[in-house]
Amino acid sequence: MKATFISREKNDVKFTMEFTAEEFDSAQIKAYQQNKDKFQVDGFRKGKAPRSIIEKRYGEGVFFEEAIDDLFRDNYGKALAELELEIIDSPAVEFGKIAKGEPLTMTITVACYPIVEVKDYKGVEIEKIVQEVKDEDVDKDIESLQKRNARVVLVERPAKEGDTVLLDYSGFVGDEQFDGGTAERQELKLGSGMFIPGFEEQLVGATPGEKRDVTVTFPEEYHAESLAGKEAVFHCLVHEIKEEQLPELDDEFAKDVSEYDTLEELKAATRERLEKYAKAGAETQMQDAALGKVVEANEIEVPSIMVEDEMDRMTQELDQQLRYQGLSVGQYLEFVGKDLAGFREELKPDALRQVKTRMILNGIAEAEKIEVSDDEVEEELKVMAVQYDTSADKIKEMIGAENLTYLQKDLKVKKAIQFIYDNAVIK
Repeated sequence: MKATFISREKNDVKFTMEFTAEEFDSAQIKAYQQNKDKFQVDGFRKGKAPRSIIEKRYGEGVFFEEAIDDLFRDNYGKALAELELEIIDSPAVEFGKIAKGEPLTMTITVACYPIVEVKDYKGVEIEKIVQEVKDEDVDKDIESLQKRNARVVLVERPAKEGDTVLLDYSGFVGDEQFDGGTAERQELKLGSGMFIPGFEEQLVGATPGEKRDVTVTFPEEYHAESLAGKEAVFHCLVHEIKEEQLPELDDEFAKDVSEYDTLEELKAATRERLEKYAKAGAETQMQDAALGKVVEANEIEVPSIMVEDEMDRMTQELDQQLRYQGLSVGQYLEFVGKDLAGFREELKPDALRQVKTRMILNGIAEAEKIEVSDDEVEEELKVMAVQYDTSADKIKEMIGAENLTYLQKDLKVKKAIQFIYDNAVIK
C-alpha cells in the first residue's frame, strides 16, 4: 500500500491509498476463502466450488466489496500514521477503476484536527505565587507519620473518642428489626463519623462486655426510604476497646521510620520535600493562570464533533469510576434524577473548553515547531514505571506500540504549556 497526501483545505484533508494488482488480488483470494461456504454451485459440494467457477456464475466482482473492505480496514490506520494525520470524523471514500487484475486506488477525504493560528501567547502577565512551608506544616507531616506507626492495644476502661470498639448491634424501628441494621464483631472508630449521626457519641463511656441501647433518628434524605426520618434503637454489645498508642517523637523514632539518625534530620528532610512540592504546586498554578489567559485571548471555532467526542470521553471516564463502586452511569443518573441528554448538556461547557485549550496548545506547538524526541518518550515511560511500580518495558507493552503516538502528543501539549510559562511575565 502506498499512501500519498494530496491537499488540505481548512480541516478537510485529501489523500490516496494505492494498492497494486497483486495486493488487490490477494485480498480477493482472502475474501473467497472466508466466504466460499456461502455459495452453492451445481456439481460441487457446498464450499468446494473453485473461485473461478463462483466468479463465472455470480460475476467477477463478487468478492470485490469484501476485498476492498479488508484492504481499507487493514491499511487506513497505517496511512494516517504514515501521513501523520489526526482525524476527528469518519472518512468519505471514492474509488478509481475497480477491475480484476488491475491496481486499486482509494481517494479519501476526512476532517482532521484543526490547525489554528494562536495570538498573544508570549509575554502573558501573571502574578507570582509562593507557597510557603511553615513549621506547623512540617510538624503536621511528622505527626501523620507518627500516627501511621501507632500501635493499637486493648484497654480495660470506658471508651472515649478516638478509640476503636468491637461490637455487635441490631437495629429496630418500633418492635420490628430492619434489614441492614445488624452486624457482629464490627469495628468502629468513635468520632470517625462512619455511622448515623449520634450513634458513635452514645458509645462513649461504654466498657468491655457492656450492653447498651443507642437511639438515633435517620436523616430525612437517608438512601433507604423506609428508614428516612424514622427513630431507631440499636441494641449493642461491646466486646473490646482499643486505643492507639503513638510512638515518642525522638531520635529512635526517626531511625525506625526513615533513613535518618536524628529527629532534626528527619524534620529537615521533611521540610525540603514539602518545599519541593510547594514550589512545583506554585509553578503549576502559575502555568494554569498563564494558559487560562491565552485561552481567553483567543476566539476560535471548535468543531462540534470534537466537543461531542470529548463529552463521550468524559462520560466513559465517569462510567469507569462508577464501576469501581459497583454502579453504572445509568444508575448514577437515576440516583441524581437526570437523563443522559441533560447530563451531557451539563458537560458541554467543560468539554468545549478542554477541546479549545488543546487546539490552542497544538497551534502553539505547530507555530513554535515543538517536537518530542524518542528519548523524551522513553524518559516519560520511566517516570510512569516508577508511579506504577513496574518496568518501562512493561508500561510500553501495556500502552501498545500503536498508542505511543498519543503519548507523544500529550508530551507535546505539556511542552507547549511550559513554553507559555517560560515566556510569561511574572509580576
